[in-house]
Amino acid sequence: MSEHKVLFLTERSPRHQEEALNAAPAGLRVVMLRQPKEKVLLREIADAEFLVSERAGEIDGELIAAAPNLRLIQRLGSLVYDIDLGAAQRAGAMVCLWPVLGCVMVAEHMVMQMLALAKHLPEVSAIAQSAADWGRPARRTDENVFAYNWSGRTHIGGLFGQTIGILGFGEIGAELARRLRGFAPRGVLYHKRRPLPAHVEAELGITYATRQEIVAASDFLCVLLPYMTETDLSVNEATFAAMKRGAFVVHCGSGSVIDEDALAESVASGHLAGAALDTFEWEPLRADNPLVALARDPSANVLLTPHTAASTLPGGRLGDWTNIQRVMAGEEPLYRVV
Repeated sequence: MSEHKVLFLTERSPRHQEEALNAAPAGLRVVMLRQPKEKVLLREIADAEFLVSERAGEIDGELIAAAPNLRLIQRLGSLVYDIDLGAAQRAGAMVCLWPVLGCVMVAEHMVMQMLALAKHLPEVSAIAQSAADWGRPARRTDENVFAYNWSGRTHIGGLFGQTIGILGFGEIGAELARRLRGFAPRGVLYHKRRPLPAHVEAELGITYATRQEIVAASDFLCVLLPYMTETDLSVNEATFAAMKRGAFVVHCGSGSVIDEDALAESVASGHLAGAALDTFEWEPLRADNPLVALARDPSANVLLTPHTAASTLPGGRLGDWTNIQRVMAGEEPLYRVV
């Protein structure tokens, strides 16, 4: 049986590349490349039937023209602005996007983190569970009888009218921006190495800003930075000092990006109003992490989760290959763009 060649362009680390390759169905010859040089890319795509592009990366008319056997361009992600759709259509190649389950789940988790911090969920939940004596008798409620805010909280807020900044804007950032629009924030600022086209910014409701501008303006600083040498502990004491007093930090980026000692100090001092993290410098989370002690105090407004934001549902890698299998079976692919 002849094999169908798949050229898979990825930014994944070797460990995650191996997971994807192990999940590939039979009948495929997969060539997986990470940041290939143009010469290598043009050589490998020449006899490919399927091109998988992960989350970003320009696929222009020249590249499409170099692949006369190309049947499908599969973008693993929800943004296709950097794919020449006209060239693909003229070449008879289908283009599909594929929402990445893990990215969607992380975006949902970050919304939860922000809401939990704004509403001081650890503190108010502990108050409700304590069923303490508040110096007045409890009465059965009806439309006229109730005890709104019986514990006298003065700092419960929300996302409406707030400025939200996103550092590290990839696929998770795009999914997060989509989910934030319904909360009507004052603005959603983002930073990445190359700004998005204006029409994509308009579609997502986001505005480009420098990292310094985002740090200074944000009521909620969402950290989605990947780990690399230049991001190692780059969200640090200087970052927190430059933030507004009373702002929040939420983090679902790579571990070792945030200086957790400095973050704990900034929260404990009252400069920051809270922090929520799902990834950490050392995992599993160590007991001597100063954020752990703060999280045990409900009034500190620190929420820690054990690196579960991307969900634990099965099938996270199925989308890598689903549409290729459908095309080989003569079926219409899902999430088709052209």
